[in-house]
Formats: sequence, structure tokens, C-alpha cells
Amino acid sequence: MSGILFIISSPSGGGKGTLIKEVLRTMPRIGYSVSYTTRKMREGEFHGRDYFFVSVEQFDELREKGEFLEYAEVHGNFYGTSVNQIKTENEKGNDIILEIDTQGAESVKTKMPEAVGIFIMPPTYEVLKNRLTNRATENEQSLTLRLKNASDEVRHFSEFEYVVINDDKTVAAEELKAIITAERRKQIRQTAKITAIINTFDFIDK
Repeated sequence: MSGILFIISSPSGGGKGTLIKEVLRTMPRIGYSVSYTTRKMREGEFHGRDYFFVSVEQFDELREKGEFLEYAEVHGNFYGTSVNQIKTENEKGNDIILEIDTQGAESVKTKMPEAVGIFIMPPTYEVLKNRLTNRATENEQSLTLRLKNASDEVRHFSEFEYVVINDDKTVAAEELKAIITAERRKQIRQTAKITAIINTFDFIDK
């Protein structure tokens, strides 16, 4: 059985990165799809862990080679998802988290409708604004753009199977883990195990 692809989206400042890190730290058999981006590396980020940081020219070369499952321009920068990384992990039976914007999520769902979409919703606009401001990683122009885009992004929540309201990060992380666990327990994903158990009862009818 191949692994599950979890698509997780939220507006900038929604807290999806923090929640995903908690899932990766505490849940077994789940990995993270490292995207390519042309944006500058922020303090505390590492190439190959948070993103593959590339130039626009390098990004274009990868796109032309068909490396991306999806790619999009977001907040003035390009982002792309490696199709080979997802394919390799899924074939191993590992679940994988894909952290992308709503535009990218729509593109992936079109190509992989079996993927599970989870939207991380901020509790209010003011909370989101404060998070972005306190993060202090954006200049005034970038901050204004991200807040403007957030107004549109939150309205895409209905395109996702699940919504987690990130008011309390501890509670939200537990809810996210519960969704992943529930998806793993769906009957269709446990066919082989269930069949093996049923077969142990065959002797009763003989």
C-alpha cells in the first residue's frame, strides 16, 4: 500500500510550519516534502531542510526538465514541489506532508485527487497580523502583500477535507495528528492487514 500525501496549507503566519514540525517530531512513518523556492533564505533556515533555495535560472531549468509536480509564483517568489521526492516516499509506503499555498494545493489535487487536504486557519485576522508583525522577517511592503493575500487564501478553506483552527498551538497540533491517524485507520488503507486477520478465522467454517 502506498503512503498518504497530506497537503497542508494556510496563509503566511497561520502557523502551519510549527504544527508540521510537531507532527514530524512525534509521529512515525511520515516525512516532509522539501520544496524548491527562489526566495531568500531566512535566519534559522537551512538549504535542503526547510527549502531547496535556488536562483530563478535554476528554478526555470528544473521546471523545463519536468521536476515539479506543481509550481507557482507566491508573494513575488517561485515555489515548486519535487515529483520524484513524493513518488519515492509513497512507493516506500511512507506518508508525506506537502506544505504549500492554496494555489499549489489546487494544482496537486487536480493531479492527485486521493491526496488529503488540511487547511490551517488562524483564529482572527488580528492574530494573523500580529504573528506576521512579531515574526519580523518581512519588510513593510512584503507584510502588506502577505496580509492582502491572506484575505483571499482563507476563503479557500472549503476546498480542503479538514480545517484546523490554530488558536492554541498545542491543541491544534493534537488535532492535526488525530486527522493523520484517522486517515491511516480508514478501512481502504488497511485492506491487507484486515484480510490477514479475517483469514485466521477461516478454520471456524471448516
